[in-house]
Amino acid sequence: MSAPNILILTTDQQRWDALGANGNSSIRTPNLDRLSASGTNFDHCFVQNPVCMPSRVSFLTGCYPSTLGITHMGVPVPPEAVTLPRLLRSSGYYSGCFGKLHFLPHANRDHREVHPDYGFDELQVSDEPGVYEDAYRAWVRRTDPEQLDFLSVGLPPARHDWQRIMNQPDGICHPSHEKRSDFEGAIPFRGKDSVTHSAFVADRTINFLQRQTRQPFLCVSGFYSPHAPWVVPQRFLDLYDPDAFDLLDHPDDLATLTEAEKSHLRAAWHGYYAAISEVDFHIGRILDELEAQNLLDSTIIVFTSDHGEWLGEQGRWGKGYPGTDSVARVPLLVHAPGTGGGRGTTSTGIVEALDVVPTLLELTGVQQAPHLQGGKLCRSPKGISV
Repeated sequence: MSAPNILILTTDQQRWDALGANGNSSIRTPNLDRLSASGTNFDHCFVQNPVCMPSRVSFLTGCYPSTLGITHMGVPVPPEAVTLPRLLRSSGYYSGCFGKLHFLPHANRDHREVHPDYGFDELQVSDEPGVYEDAYRAWVRRTDPEQLDFLSVGLPPARHDWQRIMNQPDGICHPSHEKRSDFEGAIPFRGKDSVTHSAFVADRTINFLQRQTRQPFLCVSGFYSPHAPWVVPQRFLDLYDPDAFDLLDHPDDLATLTEAEKSHLRAAWHGYYAAISEVDFHIGRILDELEAQNLLDSTIIVFTSDHGEWLGEQGRWGKGYPGTDSVARVPLLVHAPGTGGGRGTTSTGIVEALDVVPTLLELTGVQQAPHLQGGKLCRSPKGISV
């Protein structure tokens, strides 16, 4: 029996409860829900750090951020880091990574420079939608160049300051010359639906799958959404009526919120939910491609996120410390063919993002490296379990 393929689908800043399969009746995630129905839903998964870079490198190396010496943002991941693709390479795996990786600080560098490969055979990195001259803009320049001026979601504050201090204008058409303001609410995408960052990640992933005449493979697809700002095609915004959101689900005392604050919450939830629905649509395209190529029964699929989002809880937005459930707890879905039953199983035990790499090595029959610090979501008669 040949070794299984691996497909890892990641979002950025997705709360554990922003998923229909985790009991959220307001959000529309039919494709992720069908992925949950075909495997195991770990509904108490916690990341090792509630911000992007340390969480991402911990996830792909199976080591704690403190061990790696990367415990906060802005610390470049060493090019020689022992990542999952390097752990799998000696067993014949061909690997690709498309979209957000965020192993390097991105506000103060030229994204046209060659990126360290971190063990991937193919790498097309784009850490922010349309903000830098990177793989995403190169893809649009090739496929639909008239859309280039509609891609940028606005300059992040640190990038804005770097360009001003270094006198390094980028020539990119941004929505404003000022620093962008995140968390304001839903913003319609200005271009075609087919050229969003999520569409780019799905297109490159599908292209990779279509070219894999040799197997096994590892593919990592890094979606930027639902990270703010919530710039989303109108058709996904139209899935929701912000006035219908039930604020009674909000954990704060509603009596302390002004009408303006309540309106802001509804607008933010609108953009956040719509961004997740767009990702869900493109994940559906990827799953359909796997099915069309008869790869579903030979591919392990993992869906998760690097951390969550406060989304207005306790008046907070974004992520960081303290690592409450809203920012430290994330979705984790694992579809692992050939492990027995387990279809549609929910595991309520506490697991860590750190456990995914050891689990994948277990499922592929690759020797565990002694430095790995996670446990394993092990095989059992009922499928993948804690």
